[in-house]
This record gives sequence, structure tokens and C-alpha cells, in this order.
Amino acid sequence: MFQDSPIYDRLVAECGDVPTLVRREAERVNRELEAVMRPMRLPGRERPPAPGNGWQRTALLPGPRPS
Repeated sequence: MFQDSPIYDRLVAECGDVPTLVRREAERVNRELEAVMRPMRLPGRERPPAPGNGWQRTALLPGPRPS
């Protein structure tokens, strides 16, 4: 990400690679959320997911929240 950057290299040496640690933790939380948010699947009741249903990965824009 920051090749040939002595300042970044020094920060990583002093504090650890925080961006990588945060990214890994975010991916772990994302996997857990996907498992929890997935509807229960009972034997014999399999059905394809309806389009548009379920959790979607969209970011909220900064500013006031819509009501």
C-alpha cells in the first residue's frame, strides 16, 4: 500500500500494521454478520432467495439520516 515510505514503515514498526489488523477484523465481523443475517434453512423448505431481499453492502452518505 505504501511502498518506499519510511514514515509508514516506522509507524508500522512502532505501532504494528493497524490498517491490516482493522481490515482483518472487519472481514471477520462481516462473515459473522452474514452467517447471523442468513435466514434459517430447514430441510425440505429450500427456496431461492427473492431478488432485492437480504442484507446489502451499501454505505450511507454523510449528512442527516433520512427518516
